[in-house]
Amino acid sequence: MAFENFPESEKSTPVPSAPVRGNGRNILTGALVVALLGTWGYIIWDKNQTKETIRQKDTVIATTSNQRDELQKELEDATMRYDMIKTSSANMMHTKDSVINKRDREISSKREQIRQLLAKVGATKEELAQAKTLIASLNGDIEDYKSEVEKLRGEKIVLTQEKANITKERDQVTRDFDSAKTVLKQKEDMINVASTLTASNFSILGIDEKGNGKEKETTTAKRVDKFRISFDIAENRIAESGSKVIFVCITGPDGKPILFGNEKFSTRENGDKFYTQKLVINYVQGQRQPVSFDWKLNGPFNIGDYRIEVYHNGFKIGEGTRTLKKGGIFG
Repeated sequence: MAFENFPESEKSTPVPSAPVRGNGRNILTGALVVALLGTWGYIIWDKNQTKETIRQKDTVIATTSNQRDELQKELEDATMRYDMIKTSSANMMHTKDSVINKRDREISSKREQIRQLLAKVGATKEELAQAKTLIASLNGDIEDYKSEVEKLRGEKIVLTQEKANITKERDQVTRDFDSAKTVLKQKEDMINVASTLTASNFSILGIDEKGNGKEKETTTAKRVDKFRISFDIAENRIAESGSKVIFVCITGPDGKPILFGNEKFSTRENGDKFYTQKLVINYVQGQRQPVSFDWKLNGPFNIGDYRIEVYHNGFKIGEGTRTLKKGGIFG
């Protein structure tokens, strides 16, 4: 019968299915452990790498900051030197030439460019290197500026000395000129005084004019119609030929001057003086020359002395007197 073979099929069924499942689990567990260990290792390695990167970045930042600080100090030092040079040469700024002006503009522009680079928060190495190059160039410009200022200072010293010498020479020339002018003035005054004319040989006549036109000399006051005054101008070899002005001052018997209006002239010793008559003569150098003129009084002549003074060039050059008397029976 077919049913009697059932036990045979039970005998052929495999028994070790349970142990197989246990080995797979062990393998899976091992793989997971390995994977977990690998993950932990990667995490540890990555963390270490991150720390290293941060450290490197911190190092770069610190280095960059140090470089910026160093460059900033170099810029400040350069600026200080430049300002000191400008301050020391402030009194020469008005003499600056085009070279100094150009250097000044270049230095100011370069300083501003460096400041802008160093002011950047995230300045790169390239930008800091550029700033360093510019600072080196700036220091060179400042040295050139200093050389130009020293050159100008030296030129100013030379010019100052030359100016002092010229001023000294000018003052000496001025003193010599003033001295020469003084001597010349003295000589001119001497010549002027020496050219003053002199009068002599005075003749003062009282003239009685007759009805027929004839004239008669008289000393009787009531008969005198005019004075005829004459004198000689002595020869003078210094006085130049030409018109000479002579002032005549007449004083009456009462001691008062007889005036010609209110006209005055200047004297060398007594200031301004009223005159009675003004004469203009044509003098010839080195020759004796007679002068004669008639003078009438507006009114009768009085008894007494009439004094006649003659002036030229502010000096009194001569004088004469005429006495008029009271007439008698035969006067």
